[in-house]
Amino acid sequence: MSSDQTTVIAGAPRSLREAWVALAGLSAVFLFEMLDNSILNVALPTIGRELHASTTALQWVTGAYAVVFGGLMLAFGAIADRFGRRRIMLVGLALLAIASFATVFVSTVEQLIAVRVAMGVAAAMTTPGSLALSFRLFEDDGLRVRATTLISTVGLVGLAVGPTAGGFVLAIAPWQVLLLVNVPIAVLAIIGVRRGIAPDVPAELHRDPIDVAGAMLGTATIVLALVAPTLFVNEGAGSWSPWALSVLAVIGAVLFYVRERSATYPLLDPKLVAHPLVSSGLAFKAAAGLATAGLGYLVTLQLQLDWGWSPALAAIGMLPQVVVLVAGGALIRPFVERVGLERAAWMSAAAVVFGLAVFGALSRYGYVWVAIALVLVAAGMRVVGVVAGVNVLRGLPKNRTTIGAALTDTATEVTSGAGIAITGTILATMFTGAITTPNWTAHQTAQFHQATTTAGLTLTTLAAALVAWGIARSRA
Repeated sequence: MSSDQTTVIAGAPRSLREAWVALAGLSAVFLFEMLDNSILNVALPTIGRELHASTTALQWVTGAYAVVFGGLMLAFGAIADRFGRRRIMLVGLALLAIASFATVFVSTVEQLIAVRVAMGVAAAMTTPGSLALSFRLFEDDGLRVRATTLISTVGLVGLAVGPTAGGFVLAIAPWQVLLLVNVPIAVLAIIGVRRGIAPDVPAELHRDPIDVAGAMLGTATIVLALVAPTLFVNEGAGSWSPWALSVLAVIGAVLFYVRERSATYPLLDPKLVAHPLVSSGLAFKAAAGLATAGLGYLVTLQLQLDWGWSPALAAIGMLPQVVVLVAGGALIRPFVERVGLERAAWMSAAAVVFGLAVFGALSRYGYVWVAIALVLVAAGMRVVGVVAGVNVLRGLPKNRTTIGAALTDTATEVTSGAGIAITGTILATMFTGAITTPNWTAHQTAQFHQATTTAGLTLTTLAAALVAWGIARSRA
């Protein structure tokens, strides 16, 4: 082994270059998370035809992954902090490679859903660890921000090119190739993590028993919170099932909080979450998740259903967001150095809220306002995604790093689902007839514009409240 490699493994790296092996592995982990669903969505029509799958079954091809991923992150975060982040990461990557390779043998949609469930488990084991391990890799906050920026940029590039690359692959190869690509990504990640990251130091892990009851309650609550928005969109606000699941999710959250307050060894200690850096970072991440998901849903409907743009033209219309998300990473470091981590977090979250307000108030007056909204939200999300996550980990003990990273991802997942549910419910309430029906009447167009404004400003109000609370917590 060379002396440079020894430096990477034995001591805290003094630059990103010294840690390039580890960063390559962790970037591959995040690439898998961002690339997976975006590249698979392109193949859903092909999968449906070849596997004779119903619309509901196709929804669960992607939905099963998202629900399992979101539901298990907290539990695996706690397990990683107890038994070793590097160890859990490597086990998850091995599971990812095996599950992805199993796609070769899939012949029914039920088998594919089972594969997606296994991949969701692997993602829950690996994704929070990518932030936790990159944070622990460095001692300097500036290097932590730069490392997180690099990792997220790689993932966002995958998100941006995923649909296009998937389309080209489908033109020359079977759809299974889109999942088989995860195998070399997992292998690259395993090599990078094994060679570039030292085994966990026992002093930075805890030896508390795992709170099994808390883990079960937390998982059930998050799963219910993730499934309910899908039912709101698919069945409408007039159906009893999404409301029932929402009530159960609230009950589960209350029981989880009571359990964590009383447990001798809680899965997630409420006192740690109350730390100003942690609570404010989570509030900013939640606001960004709520706004981004709602805006993406509304813009897609406006471009294609209201303005009649083709899917290809609508994709071009989303380019301002894609460009800012990918290229904006270069601006994070100078911005943070200029204003500091705490101010960068609330300023970027405020930019997301402002962009959503622009869309809600002005989008009906032309595409230029839509483009401005997309740029503001993307720029804010690009910064807050890095800075708020780093701040959360700065506020936690070293032996709770991974569950902190899992908590930030969970906050984004849940509020993203809530954003879509709120938007879909408002549209269903205010728009008469089927929204996908072509050739709207003038009355329906006016209803859509009113519903879009109402939904956009409702989400703006909720996101602004989260940001205001986050700012108050950060100043505590």
